[in-house]
Amino acid sequence: MTTNENDLKIKVFDSCPHCGHELSPWEKVLLSVDRALMCKYCWYRIILNQENLKENQIKEKNKKKD
Repeated sequence: MTTNENDLKIKVFDSCPHCGHELSPWEKVLLSVDRALMCKYCWYRIILNQENLKENQIKEKNKKKD
């Protein structure tokens, strides 16, 4: 059984879940490494936990199916 590198890759938010403003590529990197980021537009604190990661992965898989 082989695993695909894309399946192991952690998915992060593309935009702020509060205001919807798109995150810059650098902010996405910081969020994937630190697991926490402050949106510079609405000052919402984005904190990733295992539940957020699983939900985001499920949404991405559903988008690919459509």
